[in-house]
Amino acid sequence: MDADFLLIQKMRMGDDRAVESFVRKYYPRILKYCRQHMDDYGYAEDITQETFVRFFRTLSRYRHYGKASNYLYTIAANLCRDYYRRMKEIPIKELPEGFDAHTPNIERQVEVRLALASLPEEIREAAVLYFLQERKQKDIARILGISLSLVKYRIKRAREMLSEYFGEK
Repeated sequence: MDADFLLIQKMRMGDDRAVESFVRKYYPRILKYCRQHMDDYGYAEDITQETFVRFFRTLSRYRHYGKASNYLYTIAANLCRDYYRRMKEIPIKELPEGFDAHTPNIERQVEVRLALASLPEEIREAAVLYFLQERKQKDIARILGISLSLVKYRIKRAREMLSEYFGEK
């Protein structure tokens, strides 16, 4: 049995420490994911909190298939999508916190931000999860509710489009 399964069982029995431990474990990751889709930190926090509210609201029906994080990412992705349907804005306007570790200077960060923003939404979602969140392709398929072959296609397409954007083709 994995640690998440045990935590979930304890949470279902009303163990407040298990709830706190679960939130402490996943909150930073989900917040980072939301920040990659939101230009406003406050909105990202709101979406992150709503992700956990929805998770706990459906906890009694939740079926654990190995990774609770996938379910949390799915909820967060749906909430981000809903937010942008209402706002009609481009989801990625800023680089994620700590992204400068991958890009050494501010000019490169701006270039990457613009490149990601230029991708179509469905390809951008897969690219963010794969390249920035470093999620596995099968996890991305579960999170986005699409087939593994479609995830592979979108990542391949993102590579092509980003290479083209940076003039590498």
